[in-house]
Amino acid sequence: MKAGKLFHVSVVTLVMLYLFVPLAVTFLYSIATDWYRTFLPEGYTLNWYREMLTDPRLLEALWRTLFVTVFTIVLSILLMVPTIFIVTVYFSKWERLLQAIVMLPYAIPGVVAAVGLIRIYSDGPLAISGTVWIVIGAYFISILPFMYQGIRNSLRTVDAITLVDAAELLGASRIQAFRHVVLPNIMPGVMASVLLSFSILFGEFVLANLLIGGQYELLQVYLMRRMDESGHLSSAIVVFYFVLILILSGLILKFGRSAKEENA
Repeated sequence: MKAGKLFHVSVVTLVMLYLFVPLAVTFLYSIATDWYRTFLPEGYTLNWYREMLTDPRLLEALWRTLFVTVFTIVLSILLMVPTIFIVTVYFSKWERLLQAIVMLPYAIPGVVAAVGLIRIYSDGPLAISGTVWIVIGAYFISILPFMYQGIRNSLRTVDAITLVDAAELLGASRIQAFRHVVLPNIMPGVMASVLLSFSILFGEFVLANLLIGGQYELLQVYLMRRMDESGHLSSAIVVFYFVLILILSGLILKFGRSAKEENA
């Protein structure tokens, strides 16, 4: 093996060990009966997983979180994809303004945003504090930078202006050019934005806890409360959360590939 290839393999191996060894140890602790005096657990049990998965609050919190996350991402796609396309292709002079607006969430910490939203929507004609819609609105704002960057980079990569001009020269309308030419080509960027936004929202705790808490208990809030009960249960929750994110991300990727193949 060449020295350069050996170096690359070694680096990748070290990174993989750094990422997965803690997860493997966490999994061992989640199925251990006792693990204090020996190198490996003294016994193994699935009681902690059984206790977690038989709790009806878990399933309820999971469905609530999926609803809030999916609804927010779908709403963001429906609004952001055509908006960025129109600004990029037809109103390029507004692009800097749009970029400045969508990047604002980077400068606002989650705690500050949550406190501000609570003060605005706690009373008066806009009193919707404590409802799921305020969380969806906050989530929508928080993922704007990630949706914008992925979609905008894809439009630059495929040269959307040239594609639209070519499609219109061949007789396609603007809507047809967007739907049948541009959208299939930028789908990888859209899916990358969706995956990144999904992982951020599914693990977001500050906004969910401060804005709605136990009134509409999301998975993040539920798991955080249960993690205080036992170290073994906490480890089981961490493993469950990791596996769940992995499965859902795989389903999103598969759906994205299927949609791209159908549009091709």
